[in-house]
Amino acid sequence: MISDGILNINKPQNMTSHDVVSAVRRITGIKRVGHTGTLDPMASGVLPVCIGRSTRIMEYLDADMKVYRCSMLLGVETDTQDIWGTELRRSPVKVSEEEVRDAFSRFSGLITQTPPMYSALKVNGKKLYEYAREGKTVEVKSRKVFIRSLDIEEISLEGEEKTVTFTVECSKGTYVRTLCRDAGEALSCGGTLCALERLSSGIFTIGNAVDLEKLKNSGREQIESWLYPTYAPLVHFGRAELEIPAALRLLNGQPVDVDPCWLCREPAFADRDFYMPLREEFRRAYTVFCRFAEKEVFLGVAFYNEKKNVLTADKIFASAADLIR
Repeated sequence: MISDGILNINKPQNMTSHDVVSAVRRITGIKRVGHTGTLDPMASGVLPVCIGRSTRIMEYLDADMKVYRCSMLLGVETDTQDIWGTELRRSPVKVSEEEVRDAFSRFSGLITQTPPMYSALKVNGKKLYEYAREGKTVEVKSRKVFIRSLDIEEISLEGEEKTVTFTVECSKGTYVRTLCRDAGEALSCGGTLCALERLSSGIFTIGNAVDLEKLKNSGREQIESWLYPTYAPLVHFGRAELEIPAALRLLNGQPVDVDPCWLCREPAFADRDFYMPLREEFRRAYTVFCRFAEKEVFLGVAFYNEKKNVLTADKIFASAADLIR
């Protein structure tokens, strides 16, 4: 049986994120598997997949920034805001490179987006793409997303197909398809996404992602060498190191009085105030460890109450037996 942990999968095109999860279930023999952020079927790139008890940290990863490399086709609009949808209209493209850069410069910092109808976002308990496939229209509320950076790599305005290639670092909930649609609207010629690759998601990058085919052809030992520990992505949480008596109290669900020297690193959420309604308690979240006999055990995630000077467990990932092995 494969251990708990997180695999950084390089999702191929023509697969849904759920297809990847199903494949990992078959390969590992573990049913409890989940991904940390949907990639459209025609997109490729980084898809972190949590295995076993590691699925319990997925809710903590909402604050992770993501980086995409994208290509946009100018002069074309579709119902899905990408070239794999039904074409709605074509328009002549009479724009300069300067105008393109000016249009994209508007997408910086906190911006407002209206999610596309062809998306997995739920309204009244039903996914938007389900309404769209039924030919129904529902009101989709706009929302705030955060663009940390957007860099244009190439502008090609010669030839029949005119394209813009760019990389964007953005918050969860940002639709790159909608960025292309909105940029095309600003240029008065329309635009649609024609290629998308996720280069990173939090700590996971394309450079150390594992191809799904390679995963399928690997044995247990090799797969386990690719697993990230459960706590690895929680880099924005603080870090606390408890002694064994305090660790046992935490594992038993009791609040732990904190010695200041146990708090090794404070939580760090610099940008989070600007781009999303972060759960307030995350600003007090710590990954908790117990270090003894040259061994370190990840106990779980706890919240620190500064006024009472106590740590209270939120999710536990160890047992008392782990401290005596």
